[in-house]
Amino acid sequence: MTRFDRLFGILLQLRRGKTISATDLAEQFEVSPRTIYRDVDTLSVLGVPVYAERGREGGFRLLEGYFLPPIMFSRAEAISLVLALTLFRSLRSRPFDAELASAEARLLAAIPDSIRTVLAEAQTWIAFEQIPVDVFHAEVVEPDSPPPLDRTITDDEITTRFLSSILEERAVRINYRSLGREHPRTYDVAPLGAFWDRGFWYLVGHKIDAPAVSESVRLWRTDRVQEISPARQASRMQGFDIQTMMDRGWLATAMQVWSESSPVHVRLTADQAIQLQQDWYYRHAAYEAQSDGFVEMIFGEDNPSYVLPLVRWLGAGAELIEPREWRDLLRGELAEMLAVYSAAGSR
Repeated sequence: MTRFDRLFGILLQLRRGKTISATDLAEQFEVSPRTIYRDVDTLSVLGVPVYAERGREGGFRLLEGYFLPPIMFSRAEAISLVLALTLFRSLRSRPFDAELASAEARLLAAIPDSIRTVLAEAQTWIAFEQIPVDVFHAEVVEPDSPPPLDRTITDDEITTRFLSSILEERAVRINYRSLGREHPRTYDVAPLGAFWDRGFWYLVGHKIDAPAVSESVRLWRTDRVQEISPARQASRMQGFDIQTMMDRGWLATAMQVWSESSPVHVRLTADQAIQLQQDWYYRHAAYEAQSDGFVEMIFGEDNPSYVLPLVRWLGAGAELIEPREWRDLLRGELAEMLAVYSAAGSR
C-alpha cells in the first residue's frame, strides 16, 4: 500500500464519524502509531479538519460536517459500481430514479477513458433476469379489490419519499388500501426501512399510537399505497435492524397472524412436509407432527383458489382438513378429474 492509499484509507475511516485511536489505525494499515501520527499531520496540512481527543478513550475525529470531495475510482471499483447501478435499474420500481442517472454520469466521469465507453454501454452486455411467475403465489388482484388506478403518485415516488423521511427522521402519513378492502385506511408511520422482494418494495415502519407493541411494526407494499405525505416529527426506533426481517422473517410473523384469522389445516406425509418446508412461502407455515407419523400444516388463507391446487399438486397422502366447506369444493374438482380419466379408459 502506497502512502497516498493509506492517507485516503485513514480519511475514509474517519468519515464514519467515530473516534479512532492511532493504535487501531496502525493495526489496520500495518504500520507503526508514529507513522499514523505523521499521516494525520499530513492530512491536516492538506486542509482536512482532523482533531485529536485526549484520554484513554481518545483518538482522531473529523470535524462534523466535513464533506469528502469527489474521488477517482480504480478500474475494478468502477466496474463493480456500474454493475450495481445496472442491477438497480432492472427493478420494476426505482426510488431516486432521477438521481440514479446523475450519479451514473458522475461515476462515468471519474473513471479512465479506456473503460468509460464500455461501461457506458453496460446494459448491452450484462442483464439481470426478472423473477418468474410463481404458480401457487402469483401476485393477482381479486375482482372485488381493484387496483388503485386513480392515484396520482408512482411507486418510485412513494419509495423515494419514504426513504427520504428516514434520513430526515420525519414521520409520514400513508393512505393504504389492503388487498380485499374496498376503502383505504390512513396510518401515521415513523419509517424504519424498506426492502425489495419478488418484484415489490415493502415499506417497514413503526405505527405511531399503536394500541400494542406487537402491532407497532408493520409492512406496506408500495403498489397499494394511495398517497404518502409528511406527518409530525418522529425519531427513528432505536435498535431496529431490517436484517432481522430478511430470509422472509417478516413473512413468518404475517403468516402467524393470517393463520389465526383464516386458518387452513392440511394433513401431509412426512416427505411432503419436508418438500414444502423448502418452499419460500410454505416454509413459514406451522408444522405439527402427529402420533401416526403424519404432519399437520397450518397457515392462513381465505381464498380456496390458492389452496386447492396445492393439495392436488401434492397428490396422494395430502388431505385438506379445514375449512370443512372447502373439502366439498375439492371433492367436486377431483370427481370431475376422475370422470375425465374414466372416460378416457373406456375409449
